Amino acid sequence: MLNEPLYAPYKIAALVEVLAEQGISAEDSLAGSGVRPDQIYDAALLTSVRQYATVCKNAIALSTDPATPFKVGGRLHLSAYGMYGYALMSCLSLRDYFKLGVKYHRLATPTLKIDWTEYPDRAVWSFPDAFISSPSRELREFIVEQQFTQHVTHLQDVAGHSCPPIKACFSYPAPAHADIYSDYIGCPCYFDQEACELIYDSAILGQQPQLAHKLTAKLLQNMCDRLIGQSKVSVGVAGEVYQVLMSKPGVFPDMEGVADALKMTSRTLRRRLEAEGTSFVAIFDDVRCSLAQEYLRTTQMSTDDIAMLLGFSDGANFRRALKRWTGKAPSELRK
Repeated sequence: MLNEPLYAPYKIAALVEVLAEQGISAEDSLAGSGVRPDQIYDAALLTSVRQYATVCKNAIALSTDPATPFKVGGRLHLSAYGMYGYALMSCLSLRDYFKLGVKYHRLATPTLKIDWTEYPDRAVWSFPDAFISSPSRELREFIVEQQFTQHVTHLQDVAGHSCPPIKACFSYPAPAHADIYSDYIGCPCYFDQEACELIYDSAILGQQPQLAHKLTAKLLQNMCDRLIGQSKVSVGVAGEVYQVLMSKPGVFPDMEGVADALKMTSRTLRRRLEAEGTSFVAIFDDVRCSLAQEYLRTTQMSTDDIAMLLGFSDGANFRRALKRWTGKAPSELRK
């Protein structure tokens, strides 16, 4: 889904800001991306991984500061990531943070695959390859430099204090600016290694994040589960439709609006969903069913208020739909 507009433009905004500090105009930074300078702080705008990669390529061509990707990574705090970021910050332990960072990574404009493994004495973030198809050497290194600094920044956001890795490994040869790596990542850095890895002392995994909260963590993780998509709507075009519908709960675009967001006609969208064995109506009902259950279980909103938020004309129609979806009445789900 490299070309699908699914992500808020927070990474693009951070990169444009860093380049602006070097005297590079937003117009030049965004050239060829399809994003205008007046859109980078538009919460309603959805962008793709490919668009972000285009801005990264512009940065490589325009910037003379080798620290650019490190500065971008240091600027991307978890508070910029919406529900994904807040879910990570409310985890009950740093071990949970590591696990959920991988589980929900698809919500974070992913340019690299990530994984983590716990050993008796260490915890290792690994970065198997780039999401960008056939990246140039310069683009891959730019993305890795940004991603590593981002991880260090995020862990500090969660822990509430400096929590640097004990070692960073890179699978490529040392670049000309290798001496600045440790300045931004905060640990010894090694090149020409077997894999790109960030290594932490496993002793940190039991630490409690500064904003840990059991109820908040559960609520936000449930929201992330919905955003990621579940079962039949977790992949393919169905998954993309699910994410568009969930991007603004309570403001649901119709089929034409979703097709437009995915840059296809409604006829094409219908045909592709049929090929995946589903339909727009089925996905729309799944989204509303998930939201209805969440509102009933975690809020004190009245049935009529929930009905209005989900686009029903009245509470009676909502109750009938809920019974059809779940076999239960609102009062049963609240219990």
